[in-house]
Parts: sequence; structure tokens; C-alpha cells
Amino acid sequence: MSTVALNKMIEKLELKNLVPEVDTDGIMISSPDINRPSLQLAGYFEHFASERVQIIGYVEYTYLKSLDRDVKVRNYERFMSSEIPCVIYASRTEPDEDMLEMARKYKKPILASARMTTSLMAEVIRWLGVELAPTISIHGVLVDVYGEGILIMGESGIGKSEAALELIKRGHRLITDDVVEIHKVSDDTLVGTSPEITRHFIELRGIGIIDVKTLYGVESVKETQGIDLVIKLEEWDKDKEYDRLGLNEEYVEFLGNKVMCHSIPIRPGRNLAVIVESAAVNHRQKKMGYNAAQELYRRVQESIERNKR
Repeated sequence: MSTVALNKMIEKLELKNLVPEVDTDGIMISSPDINRPSLQLAGYFEHFASERVQIIGYVEYTYLKSLDRDVKVRNYERFMSSEIPCVIYASRTEPDEDMLEMARKYKKPILASARMTTSLMAEVIRWLGVELAPTISIHGVLVDVYGEGILIMGESGIGKSEAALELIKRGHRLITDDVVEIHKVSDDTLVGTSPEITRHFIELRGIGIIDVKTLYGVESVKETQGIDLVIKLEEWDKDKEYDRLGLNEEYVEFLGNKVMCHSIPIRPGRNLAVIVESAAVNHRQKKMGYNAAQELYRRVQESIERNKR
């Protein structure tokens, strides 16, 4: 089962630790979902999803203020003694002293966010959905070209990194070189990220390692990107038939999700960066409903019909 460190979520979502004496090191989150513990704070603990991040919003906050202290403390104790990873107070609300005391007693982190409850819930679910999604690592390069996530694959030494560097010089952004971590966020969405140890680095044979962020600036890199198109680079084979029209669509599968794929033969003199840019723009056109290959086919068919008359 995938897990993510609570400290990482605190850092990424800029959460404030209201009980600093409670150590958050080693606390792991295993569920991508969240729970608003309204019923638990009212005393109902059947079917309690205690493994989830617990978020208390303004509604729960005002309800707690209306409870008798004895009832409130009893519910706090049952709530905080369960196996919850943490509690987050949203909408600038804060826990009362009884809640803080229970947090210290059971060593449960209480965090706070200035965000509105709905906004915070959406962000936590989105972030955990990516971090805890099924993941594989593959050999390739991932770049953001005109907003399209282009995954460049091919044999080692074929020119993937060189193509990525040229794209960066042309104003596009690098997500990762050499190793791409692919997260299945949903049945329709794959997100690519870089291993932290190699983030922003590119390896160029004959030169070595270069730091893209340092050389080309922060606008040349990006941490995550959805994968929209795969480009496979391969050595030119004169005996192989390559697609010249684009009417037949090819796909590659990752974690059960299919992504459109183009196989590009490599020959001296071919400008890979321009080819990748063209593929990205063409893919965007297809998503917007225009297919150049189908348009050409339609024109040819119309011309044939006119010549028959």
C-alpha cells in the first residue's frame, strides 16, 4: 500500500502545527480520501473512517461551541484516541484547550489552514490523489510543450535528452530526464513527475550532467505534468513502413490507461525539437476536434467524386 509522510503534506499545503510538542516525524498517510468528523464529534463512531485525514470546518467548529463541556470532552477523547493521522482546522478556526489537551495526551497532530473548508478539502484530496496513486517508473524524458505533456521514449543514446534540451531552449519546460515516475490519478489521467534526486538535471553524453533550472531559469522547469502524448524515437529502418498520413492511431498503455503514441524514425538532419512541437500542436488540434489527416482524406475523396462526373 502506498503511503506519504505527513510532514510532506504540511510543507506542500503550508499547514500550521498548533501542537508543536507532538512529533509529526514518522506519521504516514495511507488514504487519499478525507473525513469531516461531524458525526464523531456528536458521539457516533460507527463506520468511522479513522485512517483518513480529518478536517474540521466552520460548521463543526460552531457545533462544538454549543456542546456541554462534559459531552464535548468525552467525544474528544474517543475521537483523538482513534488511529487518525491528523486533524486539520480550516477557515481560520482554532481548537479549544480541551481539544489541544487531548492532542497532547494521545500525540495526535492538530494543524491549521487559513483556506476555506471546501477549497482545503479539494486541495488535500487532489494532492493525496497524486501522491498515493498507483505508480511506475520508466526510462524516458517528460517535457511540457505548449501545455501538452510529451513523454519521449526510445533506446538509450538515441537523442531523447538532446531533443529535450533543444525544446527547453525554445521556451518549453522540463519535468524529468532519464527516469519518469508515472502516477495513475484516475482512469483518464496519468501524471508524470521526477524522482527528487534527479529533479531538474539532464545527462548529455560527452558533456555530463547539467542543471536546467540553474542554466535556463525557473521558467524552464516544472514539477508535474499530465501525460498527453508519447513519442517513441527509433533508428530509421529503410525496410519498415512508417505512417505518413496519421489516419491510424497508435496507443501505448501505462497502468491500464492508454495514451496516444507516435513512432518517429531518426535520421541525420531531422530536427527533433520541431517534430515534437508539431506533434504537440497537432495533438491539441485533434482534442479540439480538427484532424488534418481526415481533412486531407475528405478533400481527396471530394476531388475523386468531382472527377467521376
